[in-house]
Amino acid sequence: MECTVSWTGASGSRSAMGFVAETGSGHVVAMDGAPDPAKPDQSGQNLAARPMELMLAGAGGCTAYDVVLILKRGRHAIQGCTVKLTSERAETDPKVFTRIHMHFTVRGKGLPPEVVERAIKMSHDKYCSASIMLGKTAEITTGFEVIEV
Repeated sequence: MECTVSWTGASGSRSAMGFVAETGSGHVVAMDGAPDPAKPDQSGQNLAARPMELMLAGAGGCTAYDVVLILKRGRHAIQGCTVKLTSERAETDPKVFTRIHMHFTVRGKGLPPEVVERAIKMSHDKYCSASIMLGKTAEITTGFEVIEV
């Protein structure tokens, strides 16, 4: 797996701290920092997500992927899955994630809650490399609800 991240500020972009990542699979993701009027040459313009937001989103995507796949492989009638992540970070550098809560909302027909709970646990204990890696610095908790459709 590879990725190339390039600073866009050098090309005359409005954002002094904008970056573009091109993934090995050929996709492009923009990143930017928060504006800081006191330090315009060291801040962003809020034109894209922050790198740490993308890290959190990646963990959410990784675990949601696992949960959907586990339920589909079990031949359960899953029709939707969302995960809302909330987090806390350390106050001093490096400002690592210290707490992450993932709340899953899974929609389907006749989905037993214990099966959904097991899929989430399997993702977090065995399959989701992103959340397992983040779990080295953060306390990760989960919750879920099943919505019958």
